[in-house]
Amino acid sequence: MRFCTGVFYLDKPKNNANIFLLKVWYVIMKKYAKICNLQMEETSMNKATLVIMAAGIGSRFGGGIKQLEPVGPKGEIIMDYSIYDAMEAGFDKIVFVIRKDIEEDFRRIIGNRIEKKIKVEYVFQEVDDIPDEYKEKFKGRTKPWGTGQAILCCKEVVKEPFLVINADDYYGKEAYVEAFNELTKNEEKADKMNVSMVSFVLKNTLSENGGVTRGVCKVDEKQLLTEIVETSNIIKTATGAAIKNGENEKVIDADTPVSMNMWGFMPEFFDVLKNGFDEFLKTQEEGNLKGEYLLPTIIGELLKENKVCVRVLKSCDKWFGVTYKEDKEFVVKEVKALIDKGLYPEK
Repeated sequence: MRFCTGVFYLDKPKNNANIFLLKVWYVIMKKYAKICNLQMEETSMNKATLVIMAAGIGSRFGGGIKQLEPVGPKGEIIMDYSIYDAMEAGFDKIVFVIRKDIEEDFRRIIGNRIEKKIKVEYVFQEVDDIPDEYKEKFKGRTKPWGTGQAILCCKEVVKEPFLVINADDYYGKEAYVEAFNELTKNEEKADKMNVSMVSFVLKNTLSENGGVTRGVCKVDEKQLLTEIVETSNIIKTATGAAIKNGENEKVIDADTPVSMNMWGFMPEFFDVLKNGFDEFLKTQEEGNLKGEYLLPTIIGELLKENKVCVRVLKSCDKWFGVTYKEDKEFVVKEVKALIDKGLYPEK
């Protein structure tokens, strides 16, 4: 008679010596299996995906597709540097959130190149990608539904911790290292959902060419987010920064921490997004063509409901991006300066 232990078949023991050896073998196999499981868990924990939101219409960019504008010496775009930094930090997969009408240009300009370096997935954010029951209600809408919908599009291809960024923003190397370390650390299951956010100093994120929208944050002594307010038309002033409303300007502290849509999530966040999006569509007035389902607003509501814990990570790197067409010249100069410092290869 024979029986199995692990992957080996042993004869039924005939004496005490054989029984002793069998017990030793059993202990060894049990420890081996435990080590294998731990290694598999560690491998899984060290995986993280970078999600790049690149479906923006770019209406403020003079009609062009601002995410695909070259800023590097060999025609590189901002995403090239973001992906370079993310791979260096440890991210091993890229998910591009785009629109079908820019897919051909997108693949030609960057997608085909990046696919040779790292695993790549594409998902499409479309205005009509909503439950059937709401399609008639918003039939005249042409603009996608914002950053919340963009991330929800990734549900079927992202099964690991992930970091979200804007396609046309440069975040710096430190931000990706901080984010990757936070996403892949071994943390016990908490009562609340854990989220992370890389914050930047407001004065380092303003444009010389017009107002910008930022998620203005309040952070407690434990570096946890207590409030985030999506704030539009923040302008640079001679003394710092202000929120412009018509002819009126309200001063805002230029050292305020702000969100630049660099968020770290676990896969279970998709269920929260889905339920929230359904509720959002339900409460929107019929024919509303401009309402957006935005990450800062979503996180803000979850904070109020005490359903989420957001750890705020700090990056000392300078942020820059192409919000307006006139910003491009400044970005090109900044990229060249980083290359000259040796932070990036010339090609």
